[in-house]
Amino acid sequence: MADSVPTGVQRDALRVGDPAFESIVARIAEASDEIERQRRIPVDIAGDMIDEGLFRLLVPRSLGGGEVDYLDYLRMVRAIAAADGSTGWCFNQNNILGTMASLMPRALAEEVWTDPRAVLCNGPPQFAQVEVVEGGYSLTGRWNFSSGSPQANWAVAISRVADANTMTFIIPKEQVTFFDSWQVNGLRGTGSFSFETRDLFVPAHRSYVESRGPNEPGPLYLIPRGLFFGSGFGNVALGVARSALDLAKEAALRKTPQEQTLLRDQPAVQGDIGRAEALWGAAAAFLNEKAATLWRSAVEDNVVSMENRVNLRLASTHAIRQASEVVDIAYGVFGATAIFETSPIQRKFQDAHAITQQIQGRLEHYQTVGQFYLGLEPRARLI
Repeated sequence: MADSVPTGVQRDALRVGDPAFESIVARIAEASDEIERQRRIPVDIAGDMIDEGLFRLLVPRSLGGGEVDYLDYLRMVRAIAAADGSTGWCFNQNNILGTMASLMPRALAEEVWTDPRAVLCNGPPQFAQVEVVEGGYSLTGRWNFSSGSPQANWAVAISRVADANTMTFIIPKEQVTFFDSWQVNGLRGTGSFSFETRDLFVPAHRSYVESRGPNEPGPLYLIPRGLFFGSGFGNVALGVARSALDLAKEAALRKTPQEQTLLRDQPAVQGDIGRAEALWGAAAAFLNEKAATLWRSAVEDNVVSMENRVNLRLASTHAIRQASEVVDIAYGVFGATAIFETSPIQRKFQDAHAITQQIQGRLEHYQTVGQFYLGLEPRARLI
């Protein structure tokens, strides 16, 4: 990403290259097996990430958040995901929920974010029923895929209401019932559990309807949340793929298959590594370019055009799809040893393909982009 891209905000939060950030990334990498086994970020690492402000990077400065440069943020996502895909996923998910502070009523935002250890989690509703009662609402429903829920202390429950708007409820974590629905292969460490409420009273001041623009003037809050998720998870995928490809190169330097020569010296492996590097580099450069273009427009012109949004959607989805192909190549380099749970490439393979199954990696996004470039109105809502 070009250093000449204007930032529009001060930079006093941690960034890639800062010793404190690099120390945490190294600890995440060392704890990767534990993260997979426990299906969560270890308590000590999550606690230090919270203490360093790494879950409030996108919260407005007016509320004590980092409000960091968008491109710096994406670099951080990729670095953490290279250390561990699940942690990179939670880092992105929990941080992007911090942008909701720009949409909440000010009093609610202050209630949540004046706590320096505030972390939000949410997931799409399986069903939700909202009843108006005196002083607020009665909420019954179930929400799944709540990534990062172990380190969160607030749950975000959403429900569709009239006029296709979204009503959002901000609920103290202890008031909802979490249960373990996360028996999966891939991104196991995200702790993406489900939660339920049954006739839960939510006071009116802890709810709002997302039908208006942000309350904050910063360029970060011009970026639609769906695109924030897309570009963030695109970088999660690239981080996973980068580490997988590096593992494959390490294996090629030391592994000699039965009755064959060292992998490094085999033409087929040489070609695989070259092709994978090309795929990764092209996907990363494409996403970097489109993110930088959109950010420059947001900072300099205070606008995010439809063309820039469509291009970022395309680059984000393409990064996810290409990253999985890179991991497939790396997986093939490992040969028969790749199938064992103890193989380091196995987790990368599972994580990369889990990411392709999430909404941000859907192939239909190519159709949305095609609609725009053929002069049609894009039908998807994630741009």
